[in-house]
Amino acid sequence: MVKGKLSIFLLSFAALTEAQEIFFLDHKCSNTTTFVRNSPYQANLNILLSSLAANATRNDINGFYNASTGHDVYEVYGLFLCRGDVSVEVCQECVNLARNDVVQRCPIQKEAIIRYEQCFLRYSNSNIFSSLSEKFAFIMWNRQNITVDVQFNKRLVDTISDAANVAASAPSGSKKFAAKNFTYTWLESLYVLVQCTPDLSKYDCNRCLNLTLSFISICCNNKRGGRVIYPSCNFRYETYLFYNVAAVVAMSPPPLSTPILLS
Repeated sequence: MVKGKLSIFLLSFAALTEAQEIFFLDHKCSNTTTFVRNSPYQANLNILLSSLAANATRNDINGFYNASTGHDVYEVYGLFLCRGDVSVEVCQECVNLARNDVVQRCPIQKEAIIRYEQCFLRYSNSNIFSSLSEKFAFIMWNRQNITVDVQFNKRLVDTISDAANVAASAPSGSKKFAAKNFTYTWLESLYVLVQCTPDLSKYDCNRCLNLTLSFISICCNNKRGGRVIYPSCNFRYETYLFYNVAAVVAMSPPPLSTPILLS
């Protein structure tokens, strides 16, 4: 059972050419805890958001950064994660937009998350680091169905599971991100992307992605596209290429060299 609120969106996907326009997906504000305007909590939140935006320019953080500021009841925890295949410049643009947008959409809430195609930003008055979160799940799927009987759902789940194992096994400090594809007819292929926040353990990354997979039978049976997004992990699949192949290839480990036989 997913804790907290669940957003479900139905979209009729065109095969969009995804220019690096920052595309808004969803936001959630927790109304269970609020702060008073001009309070120490708001001051700390503003400091935190500025820090997140400033660090989005860095090349050495793999598109992920977390920080906290303040003490006791006024402490704020925050993080952002950029999609594994986007450039530092796009990551910076997305985080800057998120930083400004979230306080407009959630003006007095102590806990919030805002999601875009290329990144998400989240903050809370509770420690949200290095832990699997099922709150604020977001689901989106294509209205159109796959029309051929090719055991589509099984192949989809198997491919996402394979990608999840790759992402979860990434070395500490690197991107927990993977992309795979398979051909399901002689004309059409399916493209899959998965990602966890890098502060998750291998176990929690796998567990998180397995939880998202449980939604496929609910949302995405034989659908031509879909995604399930938790704060800690997400997957997406489409029948068109939606990620940057060059960036994915660049992240792949080099093949093992062929042993040289010395005579």
